[in-house]
Amino acid sequence: MQRADLLIELGTEELPPKALKSLSEAFANEVLKQIDDAGLEHGEMKIFAAPRRLAFCIAALETEQADRQVERKGPAVKAAFDADGNATKAAQGFAQSCGLSVDQLDTIETDKGAWLVARVTEQGKALADLLPEFLEQSVQRLPIPKRMRWGNRKVQFVRPTQWLVALLDDKVLPISLLDQSADRITRGHRFHAPAPISLKHANEYAQRLHDEGFVMADFAARRHSVEEQAIAAGKNEGGVTSIDADLLDEVTALVEWPMALVGHFEEEFLRVPQEALITTMEENQKYFPVLDGDGKLKNAFVFISNIDSKEKSVVISGNEKVVRPRLADAAFFYDNDRKKPLSEHALPLEKVVFQQQLGTVAEKCQRIGVLAKIIAGQIGGDEALAQQAGELCKADLASDMVYEFDTMQGVMGYYLAKNDGLDNDVAEAMREQYLPRFSGDQLPNTKTGMAVALADKLDTLVGIFGIGQKPTGDKDPYALRRATLGILRIIIERELPLDIENLINDAGQLFGDRIESGNVADAIEFVRARYRAIYQEQNIDTPVILAVAAVNPTQPLDFDRRVKAVAAFRQRAEAEALAAANKRVANILAKQNVSGSPQVDAAKLIEPEEKALFSAVDAISSAIQSKVAARDYAAVLAELSSLRAPVDAFFEKVMVMVDDDALKNNRLALLSQLRGMFLQVADISELG
Repeated sequence: MQRADLLIELGTEELPPKALKSLSEAFANEVLKQIDDAGLEHGEMKIFAAPRRLAFCIAALETEQADRQVERKGPAVKAAFDADGNATKAAQGFAQSCGLSVDQLDTIETDKGAWLVARVTEQGKALADLLPEFLEQSVQRLPIPKRMRWGNRKVQFVRPTQWLVALLDDKVLPISLLDQSADRITRGHRFHAPAPISLKHANEYAQRLHDEGFVMADFAARRHSVEEQAIAAGKNEGGVTSIDADLLDEVTALVEWPMALVGHFEEEFLRVPQEALITTMEENQKYFPVLDGDGKLKNAFVFISNIDSKEKSVVISGNEKVVRPRLADAAFFYDNDRKKPLSEHALPLEKVVFQQQLGTVAEKCQRIGVLAKIIAGQIGGDEALAQQAGELCKADLASDMVYEFDTMQGVMGYYLAKNDGLDNDVAEAMREQYLPRFSGDQLPNTKTGMAVALADKLDTLVGIFGIGQKPTGDKDPYALRRATLGILRIIIERELPLDIENLINDAGQLFGDRIESGNVADAIEFVRARYRAIYQEQNIDTPVILAVAAVNPTQPLDFDRRVKAVAAFRQRAEAEALAAANKRVANILAKQNVSGSPQVDAAKLIEPEEKALFSAVDAISSAIQSKVAARDYAAVLAELSSLRAPVDAFFEKVMVMVDDDALKNNRLALLSQLRGMFLQVADISELG
């Protein structure tokens, strides 16, 4: 079978930068999938993506399908023949469609009965015949939210197309796509290499574009070049270039021939919160800020030009002129906001609705303040500071700075609190209230910040559940799942001795009659369900989580300690046998309706094995109480592991369900005591 290198390049007007990478991968991978489905063997595929092109090259691709045996399923045998054994129209039609007679069909047996099948040889097709359909299907399946038309053409794509290259080794394939007929002509950089480039062979694509066309077609290589140049430029300024990964991808998608340059702005702008300056540089200008060794912004930025200009100073000057008014706007908003205290900024929030049934943002802040005070008192924080921080936590939402730069919410509150001379904990709480913002994000460091962050999230959780708008399926408009995971992370990782059920009930009471009190229980169940997501992410098996959930610890930190202890216990040699024994005990007690902690009468113990088990349970019972009190659950389970031998011997030699009720009930009491000791940690019967 002959093989050749296939090159496909679709030339376009400038593609959306944020979608370029995903478009290029989807375009290439969908074609490759269809090639694989067609049974064509191939070597490595290389994907290319630049602002004006989507391309891929597949090495050593078979140029023609091999003939292959295909099995086509027809009608069921009972529908294919009548009572006299004659072929029905269904059988005849199926045979005719396959180019066979009925007697040439085979029969296969399945779990759903017998079926007619046709085994035919399907003649292989040439790649050139298959490729147009592959490309058309790939284009139609691209993740393009809104397609456009241009000129008087009927075809639609994300941007107007300009050319098409389709080479199989050195031959042009006679195909078309999106009104473009294939050729061997590609285009280089708009300004550095506007002349057409005629490709002789598919495998010279990337090199010729680089050497003659001033285009780095490989997205990953271009991204690496942008990053390296940006880092080097920052070093030359005596600083460190701050590179956001998403911005790096976007800038890479904007340029074909990246050249890093450095611009500067007046030092007086550095009095403005650097977060605002960085936001406007990154989001509006696509610049990389330069920081000093302490992470403070320098009056310099790195930008990536798409041309290697001979007059670099002119390019730099132009970018400096563009960014200066934006920095001036940020300075104006900052200065204007500082003219009034944070408490005055909060006044407009009395007219801003948080949620129609739950009231205004100002009312939410009052609730947060009260709940933060309660939390601070339980974690050793300053109650007065927590309440003050809670009441002011959303005040900066009404500031000019946050109105202009939404990423500054919380951050601007910090700067305004510092400007007002408020306690440092109150200022820190302004920005810590939103933490963690996503999975793996940092947590609040101050106790005031922890209290406000928890109170804010709990208020939203309980309020939304209280009015019956809990998340359903993948719909979670108030991000309650993320908020709940944040609550649990703060409590567990900051080792806070908080009872989540009490906090939810406290939050519910602050709403008064705005919410249905019965819905608060749903919020508690919702929080319990989040444990599984947390621990599965830590590769802890579901049975371990269920074992702890079964005893319903209400303190997340306590839940965490139990989970870690049970996960470690599960690795012990005794775990499997004790889990099975606990399951057996649980079933016996449930059938006999045994509950509570019935007392064991030692005088009624007859068999040596039940006496041995009683002695072992009695000895360990007093030994583990201090460990349970100290929540050293690993030590408790280590002690209980020693019960394996007497438990095994008991079930091997002792009959529990005897006719003598007194003897039976005494043995049930012993088993209840045994199970109760394990339940002080978890229901390990879930491990079985």
